[in-house]
Amino acid sequence: MYKAPVEEIAFTLKHVAGLAPALEGGHLGDLSDDLVDAILSEAGRFATEAVAPLAEIGDRQGARLADGAVTMPDGWPALYKAWAEGGWNSLTASPDFGGQGLPHMLHVAALEMWNSGSMAFAIGPTLTIGAIEALTAHGSDHLKSTYLPKMVSGEWMGSMNLTEPHAGSDLGVMKTRAERRDDGTYRLFGQKIFITYGEHDFTDNIVHLVLARLPDAPAGTRGISLFLVPKFLVGVDGSLGARNDAYCHSIEHKLGIHASPTCTMIYGDGRFGDEPGAIGWLVGEENRGLACMFTMMNNARLAVGMQGVAIAEAATQKAIAYAKERTQGKAPGWQGGDQGSGMSPIIEHPDVARMLLTMKVLTQGARAITYACAHAVDMSHGAEARHWAERASLLTPIAKSFATDAGVDVASLGVQVHGGMGFIEETGAARLYRDARIAPIYEGTNGIQAIDLVTRKLPLSDGGHVRGFVGELREIAEKARLRAGTANTPDLGETGERLDIAIADLEAATEWLLATLAAGRQAEALAGATPYQRLFGLVLTGAYLAKGALADGGDGRNGERAALCRFAAENIIGETAALRDRVISGAGSLEAARVVLG
Repeated sequence: MYKAPVEEIAFTLKHVAGLAPALEGGHLGDLSDDLVDAILSEAGRFATEAVAPLAEIGDRQGARLADGAVTMPDGWPALYKAWAEGGWNSLTASPDFGGQGLPHMLHVAALEMWNSGSMAFAIGPTLTIGAIEALTAHGSDHLKSTYLPKMVSGEWMGSMNLTEPHAGSDLGVMKTRAERRDDGTYRLFGQKIFITYGEHDFTDNIVHLVLARLPDAPAGTRGISLFLVPKFLVGVDGSLGARNDAYCHSIEHKLGIHASPTCTMIYGDGRFGDEPGAIGWLVGEENRGLACMFTMMNNARLAVGMQGVAIAEAATQKAIAYAKERTQGKAPGWQGGDQGSGMSPIIEHPDVARMLLTMKVLTQGARAITYACAHAVDMSHGAEARHWAERASLLTPIAKSFATDAGVDVASLGVQVHGGMGFIEETGAARLYRDARIAPIYEGTNGIQAIDLVTRKLPLSDGGHVRGFVGELREIAEKARLRAGTANTPDLGETGERLDIAIADLEAATEWLLATLAAGRQAEALAGATPYQRLFGLVLTGAYLAKGALADGGDGRNGERAALCRFAAENIIGETAALRDRVISGAGSLEAARVVLG
């Protein structure tokens, strides 16, 4: 059973991602260290005691649709009610609408724990929180006062409606249309697919944010508007009125996250209301809906990264517990068992230990990257806003992609550690693997994240920001090299030297990409975008694990952080050399090999 790693989460937040210096510098208002610990402890308790026990039920029963209504698994509506009553929906929301106004770092840390408990549960509230952010930033005063208080309290939930059957990530060709009405409202007509929590029985109203196109809109993404479309219309006194002309036509039968209803939504076919057309209100300006929605999407991309961290943590815990109990064979040097002749726990076998340590490295690296991204988001609202906004922009695609890839890789290794027992459902290892697989796909596939990283984020400040970040990573490597093997400090082995080499690989690949883009050879740059994204994530993993080991003071947790840092440096991050070569030299062979694809 999953147990929230509150101590590790708190350490990473404070000493790796940057929460401690932010608190000491007074950058986070009245937030105190004690309050941080209390929030993390309670979030961990809820995830461990309330969410995790219902994960298997949710996976087995799934969400069920009948006559346009979705019934959630047994115990789940009560779980959501308890979650909302705990105030978790309001952590980062504005106090103007009942929120607590806390830093994003605390939200993503809590989000990790809820997703480890059940990814299918946590994804619903995640979208509501993103909708709150978008509405807060772009909604009219009327929309804010009408909808935000009940969304912040969790009394109502939200959803995000982008994808259509013919248009996945290419929103420029979407067909859902909106028509203006004289009373200032709009009528929407169209179909949306893959709408997470588009229908459910957690709340009595659902606030849909829907992208649609006006009749006179420009072509492509420049002609998309964003609309708020509630399931039930809301009266002037805040009470629920008539059913809007929007409903769930079907839900998908998926590989994983079975309890998360993935809906096909129909808008405006006349099923409800006096005339066809779902009634909606404009959010932001006409034809600028994509910019408004990106407020929600950027939130969602980091939140999906947290899903990767969460699955990786849960899979690692499960695999370690199993490896300690399962006995098979006799590991080299094993003296345990009956008169020293018994089988050894499989955790004693070198290859199993290698897999488990790899799982821990990827999990903790992904955690540090995502938390550092959240820290940059928080700091972007204060002094040095541009610097931190660029840091958040740079880290977001890496946080989404590296963490979700890690979730899949770690869950797969977890199945491998379990052996044949991992391939059947009763251990729960297979569920984690199934759940993890969607995360690299939605909220912008990881390939799209790589395109964003290379073409939009590396050129920030003419490449100045990424170069400065590389310099910060070099400082960590230098500290690791100076501390390795000295008195009263952990033995970091060759961490400093190996990290320096990996950073040099990152620097070389970065400069090549910047020069290639500047020369107008975008296709060559994009051929190496995905390898570059992983290269960056591995370097950050090595650097952040070293930063944590250095902050540990030499003897923290019996040197565990230093030992894991050394393992990462000497066993995992050496992959960066091959990735650098793929970035710089892979485009020609990729183009030549297209003939194979027919």
